[in-house]
This record gives sequence, C-alpha cells and structure tokens, in this order.
Amino acid sequence: MSNNPLLPANIDALAAYSSAKSEKLTGTTWLNANESPYVKNIDINISDLNRYPDPQPASVINRYADYAQLSADQVLMTRGADEGIELLVRTYCESTKDSIALFLPTYGMYKVTADTHNVAINGLSQALLLDGSVDDIITAVGNSKLVFICNPNNPTGSLTPLDKIKAIATALTDKALVIVDEAYIEFCPEQSASSLINQFANVVVLRTLSKAFALAGLRTGFTLAQASVLAPIRKVIAPYPVSTVVASIAANALSPDAITSMRRQVTILNALKIKLKQWLSASPAVLNVLSGEGNFVTLKLADKNSFKIALKQGLVMRAFTLYGENDWLRISIGNEQELEQVKVWLDGLSQSTTQKEQEVS
Repeated sequence: MSNNPLLPANIDALAAYSSAKSEKLTGTTWLNANESPYVKNIDINISDLNRYPDPQPASVINRYADYAQLSADQVLMTRGADEGIELLVRTYCESTKDSIALFLPTYGMYKVTADTHNVAINGLSQALLLDGSVDDIITAVGNSKLVFICNPNNPTGSLTPLDKIKAIATALTDKALVIVDEAYIEFCPEQSASSLINQFANVVVLRTLSKAFALAGLRTGFTLAQASVLAPIRKVIAPYPVSTVVASIAANALSPDAITSMRRQVTILNALKIKLKQWLSASPAVLNVLSGEGNFVTLKLADKNSFKIALKQGLVMRAFTLYGENDWLRISIGNEQELEQVKVWLDGLSQSTTQKEQEVS
C-alpha cells in the first residue's frame, strides 16, 4: 500500500485495467487488441473549433438510431463503450452499498469501474450464464443492481442466446438493469439485444465504433436504452463529452455507404476467422480452440513459450490467464497478410514439435 494519506483505500488497492496497448510490446504484426485491419482515410474540414460542440450531436445520434432501429431519445453517445460502463455504475450504484454481477472470465473494465466507485463485485461464471437455468442465474445475481453480459463475450467469444437474456431481464424487472455489452455484435448482428429495448425498461445495450467500424482511435461508443433509463445518465455525463471532430468523423462512419462497406469488411473478416480456426485446430502447438463470435479467436497453447517465439518474429498477440492457466492466447482477426504471419509461426511450431517427437522416439 502507498503512504499517500489523501488516497481512499479502494483506489489505493485498485488493480488498474491492463489494456493491450499498456503492455509496451514491440512488433510488426499487431493482432493483440481486436482492432480492425482496415484503415480509414478521413478528410475533415472544420472551421468552428472556437465554439463548444453539441453535447449529443444530432447528426450522429439520428444516424445511429436509424442503424440500431431505435428512436433518437434511446441513444446516448459516449467516449467509447467504456464511458457507458462508467456512467451506468456511477448513476445507478450507491457506493459501499450496491454490487454488480458479472460472468467471469469477461471484459476487465466492469470490475475496474466498480472497484473505482467502491461498488462490490458479484463474480459469477460464464458456465452459469451459458449452461445454468435462468432460476439459478437469478438466485446467484441476488440483489446486484447491474448485471453485465458481454455478448459475444470477450475473451471467450461465447454467445448468450437472446431468449435467455430476455428471460433474465423479465425476472429482474424493477430489480436490476441487464447491460448487454455488444462491442462485437456486428460480427453476428442477428444476435443483438437492441430489439428488446422497446419491450424492457431494464435492458441496456452498449455499442462501439472501435471494432467492426474500424475507429478504435476515435473513442466513440453508444449506450442504448429506453429514454427513462438514459434520463438520469444525461444528468451525470460531462457537459461536452463529444468533440466536434469526433462527431464529424462518426457521422460519416454511419452514412449508409459506410455501413455497407463495414458489413462487407465483416464478411471478409468472418471468412478469414474460419480459415484461422482451421489452422489452429490442425496445429499440434494448440491444445484447445474456443469457438465463438467476434473478430478474435482464443486458444490454449501446448507450450506457453510459443508466445515468446511469436514475439521474436514480430507477431504480437494477447497472452491471457484464463481458468487459472497462463497459457492462453487471443488472436485478433487481421488482414490476409497479417494472418499469414500467424500461419508461418504455427508452421514453425509444428516442425519443432515433430522434431522433438522424432528425437524422443
């Protein structure tokens, strides 16, 4: 613990979120942060930066509402989906009194945000969410105020069926908000819970432009919910959260042509993912491949030193400790050339494995 007398105990003890970019690795092929490989060339001409921006830019809100098939008052624009997580905890949870439920392993920012606000963690398992009955899930959720369901889940890629989310929301009516984090939903759009928002006042959907929309550097997200749920959040959010430049780029990214282009890219990435999974499944260097949705594949290595070999080759992927084992790896779906580097790495591992087996025999 630090000797700073001004620091609250929960912040002193806080384990910060370790992002892919915080690891300061060096390399030439970056497949560690679930970014899109598609580069956007953006031309902006803005002359009114001396003025404050529209807090919720109508051009972006209207286009996102059309895209999500919701009304404009059901859309709140935020600085990435991360700000949406933070706003929900800050608005709806009482410090030292409330808890949030999450299903581990999952995205790390739910826990960091709750810890920051002195809100307790009700840590449940992905196995319970996927295989448990709705009654068992509701019992385990108990009095938790917010229930976070990352869908598809990061880092496992697993999907919670929509009818299960609907049943959970029904059982938790007037008791808890069910927050469905859909950062990767563009890779399986038919699974979106946004269709439940008009039915359920306690369903909130988080979205981002960081993944399929290829704008991770823009830091733009959306919180989708009934107007009555967003109203108190609108009181809590910073007065000018969205810069004029960000709003301009986001509005262009949500034009009909840009959405068509994004969907085309998703089709390509989903096809490349199938190819990658085939390579991984055939490799003796890989023990287990988690099948799921999203622009990534998570796998268990036969030897965790294989990760270091990849780094020496300039190939940067995301090492994970999952289920208490530190030999897991998440590979983002890059372009064809980037995935070719993964193939080179895998082929090299296969050759060395074969050589070792021959030496033993």
